[in-house]
Amino acid sequence: MPTLIFSKIPRIILWTLGVILLLALIGLLRVRLGARPDTTPPPVPLVRVVEIRPIDVPEVVSFNGTIAARDEAAISAEGEGGRVSALHAEVGDRVKAGMVLARLDTSLIAPQVASLEASLEESRANAAVAEADFRRAQAVAASGALSVQEIERRGAAATAAASKVKVVTAQLTEARARLRRTEVRAPFDGIVLTRSAEVGQLAGPGGAPLFRLGRAGAVEMRGNVAERDLPRLAVGQTARVRVTGVADPFVGKLRLIGAVIDPQSRLGSVRIDLTPHPDLRPGAFARGEVDAGTQRAPVLPQTAVLSDAAGEFVFMVGAGDKVERRKVTVGAAREDGVVIVGGLAGGERVVAVAGPYLRAGEPVRVAK
Repeated sequence: MPTLIFSKIPRIILWTLGVILLLALIGLLRVRLGARPDTTPPPVPLVRVVEIRPIDVPEVVSFNGTIAARDEAAISAEGEGGRVSALHAEVGDRVKAGMVLARLDTSLIAPQVASLEASLEESRANAAVAEADFRRAQAVAASGALSVQEIERRGAAATAAASKVKVVTAQLTEARARLRRTEVRAPFDGIVLTRSAEVGQLAGPGGAPLFRLGRAGAVEMRGNVAERDLPRLAVGQTARVRVTGVADPFVGKLRLIGAVIDPQSRLGSVRIDLTPHPDLRPGAFARGEVDAGTQRAPVLPQTAVLSDAAGEFVFMVGAGDKVERRKVTVGAAREDGVVIVGGLAGGERVVAVAGPYLRAGEPVRVAK
């Protein structure tokens, strides 16, 4: 009976069903073979290493800062102040000590000086008359023409008139000093760094400075140095200062090291004496370098030093050609790499490249 049924089915259908069944068996076989675990070991990474050999490395302390006049003075109005009536100096002008930089309004003080000058003349005339009366009284005292009381009165009047002269003289001296303070003068020879004064501006001793004056012939760099580099600096060391836009560095001397460290930035201050030059303009950004001797330290390619949340580190090839992680302290950067100031003693084999793809304890092959 089954044979009769299959005999009635066309051959093409039977062939098609056979092919489908064969393909299904092949697919099932592939799935089963693919599910088997791959026991082939992964290839061992090939790495290139550099052997640590300490060399003499120059210690260079670098820092940033600005160019400034060595001695600066903020020039403000003195005395009672007033409105600026005239300006006689501009930014960049070179001035001499005592030169008038600006004048304040004198409409109130000048009349007081004139009034006191007239009062002084009057007091001197009265004192002269009183002194003459007293001398005449003394001349006739022996004849009895004047009483003793009259002579004493005239003497007291002469003394009072002389005292009046002294009082008015003191008042006039004070008024003239106030009048002189309406002239804002340069305290020393220098250059005008800034000018905030304007004609009509109200100026007073408690207000903003009208001028900032730098002493002529003295220029310096004021820089900020990292806390760890300060112990390597000493007064008298030679420094190189570079200014933006100027190719050649300016050579100076370290003249001052700050006594305190800023608790927020952890920076200390230094000052570099420089020879005056037209390109050394106060306020310009500058970069300084100080040679602080030499040290024995290894130099590694920048590709060998890695960093993460724990800090800088390198991968070394240790015993059994297995990777070891070593924490290091990085110093200055050089053209041929970075200086390692801590963490490596010498003789270690450090992975030069491909460090990020390695893991501690992983076996490697060292390239010859």
